[in-house]
Amino acid sequence: MKKTIVLIFYVLLSATLVTAQNIFRAKVVNNQTKALLKGATAAIPDLKISTSADTSGMITITNIPDGSFAVTITYVGFSVSKLVYKFPLKNPGQIFEIGLEPASGELAEVVVQTTRINQNLRDVPTRIEALPSEELDEKSTMRPGDIKMLLGEATGVHVQQTSAVSSNASFRIQGLDSRYTQLLQDGMPLYSGFSGGLSLLQISPLNLNQVEFVKGSASTLYGGGAIAGLINLISKTPQNSPELTFLLNGTSAKGADASIYYSEKGKSVGATIFGSYNHNGAFDPFNTGFSAIPQTNRFTINPKVFLYFNERNTGWFGINTTYENRYGGDMQVLDGNTDNVHQYFERNKTFRFSTQLSFTHKIDEESQINFKNSIGYFDRRLSEPGFDFKGKQVSSYSEVNYVRNGEKASWVAGSSLVTDNFMAKPPQDNLNYNLTTIGLFAQNTYRATSWFSLESGLRVDENTPAPARPSNGFFFLPRINALFKINAHLTSRIGGGLGYKMPSLFNDQAEDDGYQHIKPLNIGSTMAEQSSGLNADLNYKSALGDEAFINVNQLFFYTHINHPLVLQNNTFITAPGFLATHGAETNIKLIMDELVFYLGYTYTDTKQHLNDMLGTQPLTPKNQLNFDATYEIEGSYRFGAESFYTSSQLLNDGTMGRGFVTFGLLVQKMWKHLDLFINAENLTNRSQAKWGSIYTGSITNPDFKDIYTPLEGVVVNAGVRIKLLNK
Repeated sequence: MKKTIVLIFYVLLSATLVTAQNIFRAKVVNNQTKALLKGATAAIPDLKISTSADTSGMITITNIPDGSFAVTITYVGFSVSKLVYKFPLKNPGQIFEIGLEPASGELAEVVVQTTRINQNLRDVPTRIEALPSEELDEKSTMRPGDIKMLLGEATGVHVQQTSAVSSNASFRIQGLDSRYTQLLQDGMPLYSGFSGGLSLLQISPLNLNQVEFVKGSASTLYGGGAIAGLINLISKTPQNSPELTFLLNGTSAKGADASIYYSEKGKSVGATIFGSYNHNGAFDPFNTGFSAIPQTNRFTINPKVFLYFNERNTGWFGINTTYENRYGGDMQVLDGNTDNVHQYFERNKTFRFSTQLSFTHKIDEESQINFKNSIGYFDRRLSEPGFDFKGKQVSSYSEVNYVRNGEKASWVAGSSLVTDNFMAKPPQDNLNYNLTTIGLFAQNTYRATSWFSLESGLRVDENTPAPARPSNGFFFLPRINALFKINAHLTSRIGGGLGYKMPSLFNDQAEDDGYQHIKPLNIGSTMAEQSSGLNADLNYKSALGDEAFINVNQLFFYTHINHPLVLQNNTFITAPGFLATHGAETNIKLIMDELVFYLGYTYTDTKQHLNDMLGTQPLTPKNQLNFDATYEIEGSYRFGAESFYTSSQLLNDGTMGRGFVTFGLLVQKMWKHLDLFINAENLTNRSQAKWGSIYTGSITNPDFKDIYTPLEGVVVNAGVRIKLLNK
């Protein structure tokens, strides 16, 4: 009798276990041609299960218990697909179609971090552009010392020089001043306010793994200042193989760069370290009497430690330190020969120190909690004849967020605290400020069908101290974006949102003036600038035979900013009226085996509607065109040619700056452990200094005009990259 009961119990238990097992079926295809990928591999890492597609391209995985599991699909020469499925499936007999992208150029898998859910670029409803590591590898040999060229070559981004003799520069997205754009490092705002004026010139591309661009309002996730968009610089992290790279570079414009990058990953600890020294002698190629490139000495050190506590807990801590002495002006003064006539100079001494901390706790396969923090210290002394402006900025950023990636929906929700304190030296109450911002945000990405996804978000910010009006420092920032996958070749994104920017003295116009004549900002009588923006794009990609691919993207944008802060009689005031910018961007990329062509065009029309008067925004060219052609034999040779056209533009003195064309060439020879490169920029030798004087008044007390072209003329750089340890 006992044996019979045991047998019945065993049969019932076995039946229960059998019914708890699930089956996953999928057909794997080339997402471009819909051809079956026979032999594709599928795996569920958590269950240590893997299998391959049969001759019909079908994958079948059996004996899957109930729960949520990530299924990874791979095929040689194609991107990786990693999606989370919840078992039992709603439709147990469903056969999923999983399309893999050919791994070539922009058609390969690019995972973006800016939206915090680490999704493939092609699946994100927010329009994001990314420069992956392969393209940054090329850019790091063209201008190793800074990212000025890297950003200036991006469609829709315009780099504006703010000093004729010190090379200070800022960047603008879609015709709007740099104060409306955030520059982030690993998702943290290290370069804002007073510390932003020299940021483009103090960041090296050698330390970067990816650069992500969001054009249009990104305030829902990133708060004030992201009206025009943001640029997120993603640093390199330790990989399975150690890396040790040296880069040495010299230029015909008296420049020299030396950089080192090292990374190594152990079982529980990893580390990266980046260091560089950048030098430039004062350079005046057209004998204007002033430095087109200033005398510069800069030291940078950036170590990071990565901790892998266990499968669920990871984190890292980093330090950024930069010291720079930038000395420009009258060439005779720079040579130490000051007299009664030759006296003008600009000296910028800066010290930048910041910490970064990031920690992630993985709750399960679908969800995690992230914490990040940065603390920044920036000390700058700007000296000119008879004028000395000194100040310190201490800022911090803290954020905690919860991320959940499900089969149908993903969530990001969190809170942030931002502090920004500036103190002039000696203390000046009318220049000092202290701003604290507390924010709450939530964003949902809902994949309704295979062809439609919707991303919606909301942020609430409270700022103290607040402007007197209109919102008393409280901002309500919704945003919505939709992704339509019309067919295998055609997709479209449409979206928009609200943004804001708190009043601040630190912007392009104050930087251009050197803070010498700018009067204090009356925070009680100025308004926060508030914006609304829309954008829509259409993206076409397709294979042209077996070895060629084409990607065409067309974007349209519009941004409206109420009550802009404008400079009037050296005082920043809230102007009655608004700014409006609209335009279009066209990007075409053609990949033909080893040959890549890229064409980008930007049309920008930015108008000022102030005091019932209509005017054009100065220093905003309506038309910009860039063309790039690269031929590369992987691991052997790289040849590149590029050309840029910038149309005429209105200057602040009411005159029109000329349109101009520049041209560049790059040649690089690569071995396993060694790269040699030579690069030439501005071979058309365009320079504003060739078309007339760059200043009015006397050489003793010059009043510099707006700078809208390169001043240094033709510049050739050459160098070597040594890779002692690499993958």
